[in-house]
Amino acid sequence: MLALAGCRSGEPVEVPPFYRDLARVDTSVDQATAAQMISQYRMNSGKGSLAIDPALTAIAQAQAQAIASADNVRASLEPRNQLKTRLASVGETKTYAVENVSAGYRTLAEAFSGWRDSPNHNAVMLDDKVTRMGIATAYASGSKYKVFWSLVLASPKP
Repeated sequence: MLALAGCRSGEPVEVPPFYRDLARVDTSVDQATAAQMISQYRMNSGKGSLAIDPALTAIAQAQAQAIASADNVRASLEPRNQLKTRLASVGETKTYAVENVSAGYRTLAEAFSGWRDSPNHNAVMLDDKVTRMGIATAYASGSKYKVFWSLVLASPKP
């Protein structure tokens, strides 16, 4: 009985955005939380913070949808899905940018941890030249991965 005394029955428990399960059709990654999480990690590593950029978010969303539709992150290598091509589609032909794509992480916390623990993905998050970001997910109900991710980081606009 005493153990239950501190519980608030009937009140919904708010799940922090970085733990929200994104394996649903009606949800997307929380941009502000992602920017705060990645920026804090960068600052702890002596790098600058990142600002959310709507154009980068749009091309990240296009990538997440493309790889989800293909049910394969290797679809990001197709010419129309390459980062340079997507940057050009938003008028940024001379912008330096890098990208992480992945699949199977159901929460922002899982994706961030996976990227941090992968040397290549971590190098993207800690790139010295970037100041802007866009991040997106796409849900594929029939896929074993369920959630597909794209994180685009770029230098200031030229």
